Amino acid sequence: MTTTTAAPAATTVTPPVRGTSARRRTAVVSYLFVAPVAIGLFALYLYPALATFALSFTDWGPFGGNTFTGLDNYLSVFSSEVFWRALVNTLCYMAIGLLVIPAAIVIAALLNKPGLRGVSVYRALYFIPFITLPVASGMVWKWLYNGEYGLLNSFLEMFGISGTYWVANPATALVAIGAVQVWSQIGYYLVIFIAGIKAIPTHYSEAAEIDGAGPLRRFWHITLPLLSPSIFFCTVINVIATLQIFDLIYVMSQSSGANPAYNATQSIVTLFYETAFVDNTKGPATAMAFLLMILIAALTAIQFRLQRRWVEYA
Repeated sequence: MTTTTAAPAATTVTPPVRGTSARRRTAVVSYLFVAPVAIGLFALYLYPALATFALSFTDWGPFGGNTFTGLDNYLSVFSSEVFWRALVNTLCYMAIGLLVIPAAIVIAALLNKPGLRGVSVYRALYFIPFITLPVASGMVWKWLYNGEYGLLNSFLEMFGISGTYWVANPATALVAIGAVQVWSQIGYYLVIFIAGIKAIPTHYSEAAEIDGAGPLRRFWHITLPLLSPSIFFCTVINVIATLQIFDLIYVMSQSSGANPAYNATQSIVTLFYETAFVDNTKGPATAMAFLLMILIAALTAIQFRLQRRWVEYA
């Protein structure tokens, strides 16, 4: 008699289900890793912004204490002619500061030229002004701009051109300070654009060169479009930085009593400093600070919107 043995039934192995405690432990660890950045953002950015907004509706006493005044601070700021002049000056600084973008792109393209000797030396020379303290740069350029013994006027006299008191003349003071701002920031953007150009694959330019495209055409139709992410980043950073310009103005223009061109160079941040810490009227000063924050946020949002349109069009 033969016996048949049935084949063993197939067993299905089910993966172990993670319990609630394990998921909770993972979430806690994740939050602990995010906590330092989140605390820093809240303590250094979010809370000061909310506190500025709340204090902009109050009047500060000389010994502390806040009194709610409604929209009086904003009405005082909007009715001030000095504020509107400072706003126009700030936008002028922003426009002048944007000139650093095309200048840095051109210099970065030249420094990426094959066979160029001493490239590292040129990069270091361009980057040194950026790591120099703005106060030190302002003091040196204030001496260069001096109307009596400045090197700029001495250089112009060699060609028979009579210079002026560049920082003390209301007609030239703003442009003079804006030029120093461009000079001091070009090294930062130069490093970014050099890295961006090096990241562009070389076969695009090689194929265009085979088709007969010259250097300018390759730069305009290949390098610039592929460099647009770097250009967008640098433009956003530059606008935010120039809208908050303070050091160079304060060092090179000193105060309104010592320099007749101070009002022609005053920005919103310098006006905020004078209103809050010299005139000790902190209510309108906080209103100015919040309005400046709104201006920066609005211009940044516009730039992001234009960038999306550019990507869609391209």
